[in-house]
Amino acid sequence: MEGNTKRKKNKRTFKMITSIILFLIIGVSVYGYSVYSSVENTLQQTHKPLKSDASKNSDEKVNFSKQDPISILLMGVDERENDRGRSDSLILLTVNPKDQSTKMISIPRDTRTEISGQGKVDKINHAYSYGGLDATVETVEDFLDIPVDFYIEVNMKSFKDIVDAVGGVKVNNTLDFEYEGVHFPKGQIELNGTDAVKYSRMRYADPRGDFGRQDRQAQIMKAVIDKGASFNSLKNYSDILEVIAKNVRTNLTFSNMIDIQANYKEARHELQQVQIKGEGTEIKGVYYYIVPQSERTKLSAMLKQHLNIN
Repeated sequence: MEGNTKRKKNKRTFKMITSIILFLIIGVSVYGYSVYSSVENTLQQTHKPLKSDASKNSDEKVNFSKQDPISILLMGVDERENDRGRSDSLILLTVNPKDQSTKMISIPRDTRTEISGQGKVDKINHAYSYGGLDATVETVEDFLDIPVDFYIEVNMKSFKDIVDAVGGVKVNNTLDFEYEGVHFPKGQIELNGTDAVKYSRMRYADPRGDFGRQDRQAQIMKAVIDKGASFNSLKNYSDILEVIAKNVRTNLTFSNMIDIQANYKEARHELQQVQIKGEGTEIKGVYYYIVPQSERTKLSAMLKQHLNIN
C-alpha cells in the first residue's frame, strides 16, 4: 500500500511539472480544432531560441522519436522596472523515458558560483541580470557540468494573472505567518492572485528559508494546474492563453511539446527530487549558499548517467 501511495504522489508531482507546458495541449482534444489552434498560436508567441541553439549541429539535437534523454531548466524570473531582473527560482529537470524516470533539482538562488562569460563570482540568480537567458543557462551548465537542452522562463508577476484567470486556488498551508499585511493561517486557505504571489514569496520567516519558499511556489503551481486542467475551468482558456503569451518564454517549439507528450509520458513512473547540499555563510556582509566541489562533482556524475552522457 505504501509503495502505491508513493507512486501516486510521484505521478502527481510529475504532472505538475510537465503540465506547465503540456496541460492545455492534453485538454484541448475535448474541444476540437479551434482551441487547439489557439494553443498553437499562443505557443508560437512564447518561442524564443537561445543564441547557442543556432550553433548546434544535427548530432547535438534531441531525437524525440528515439526517446533521447532531455534536460529542461525552469526559470521563475522576477522582472523589475528599469532592470532586467533576476531568476527568482531555478529548477533543473532531467528526463529519461527509457528507464521511466525524472530527476528534479532545485538550485538555491543564493548559490555562489562563477557567472559564465563575466569573469566574476556571484549568486547564481544574478546571472540573469548580467546576461539574461543565455547567461543563466550557460552558468547552470557550467555549475553542474552538463548540457541544458531546453529552458522555460516564467515571469513571476504572471502568478497573479494566472491564479486570477482560473478563479483563485486552494492550498494547504503548513506554516502560520504574516507577509506584507496578509495573515496566512495554517490549514486549507483560498488565495486570489495578489495573495498567492505574497504566499509564494515569503522566505525570511520560514525556518526552511528558500527551500520552504520553493515548496510554496510548487503548491501554487500545482493548484493552478489542477484547476486549469479541469473540464470546467477550460471555459476560461482564452484568459489563460493570454497570460501565457505575455509571461512565458521557451526554446521549445509547439512541435517539440507534442513530441514530448507522445514519447516521454512514461518518465512519470519515477520522480526523484534531489536537494543540493551546501552551507549558508556571509562573505563581506553578503549571504551566499556554498556548495562544495565534491557535491557538484557528485551531482554532475548522477545527471550525466541519467542523460546517458559518457
